[in-house]
Amino acid sequence: MSMKPGRDGQPAKTVDEYLAALPAGQRAVLEHLRAAIRAAAPEAEELISYRIPTYKYHGSLVHFAAFRDHCSLIVVSRPILEKFASDLEGYRASGTTIRFTAEHPLPPTIVDAIVRARVEENEARAERRS
Repeated sequence: MSMKPGRDGQPAKTVDEYLAALPAGQRAVLEHLRAAIRAAAPEAEELISYRIPTYKYHGSLVHFAAFRDHCSLIVVSRPILEKFASDLEGYRASGTTIRFTAEHPLPPTIVDAIVRARVEENEARAERRS
């Protein structure tokens, strides 16, 4: 289930509320993921969208979510996921989503590279539109 409620049983309104509602193992892994995303894209806006943590920079950048038996990083771009396919061996990746567990989290170096690539992709798209 990715629709984690906040502490009061309502959907989380902030990423902090979303993370606070998770089991300790998932919370720790996703807090590290959050830090890696923020370091790679400090200009990105952090919000809850579709009831999950979302980062926007010239449009949707990445999302993450917790489920009963795994976590996901949604990279929004199939070409980016394909570009990093060899780095993601050992993880379940399909479409635009990378699945991982608290026991086998994504390395911060991979998260950094993926998020920076998404920033470049979104900046290039924004430049073409202006």
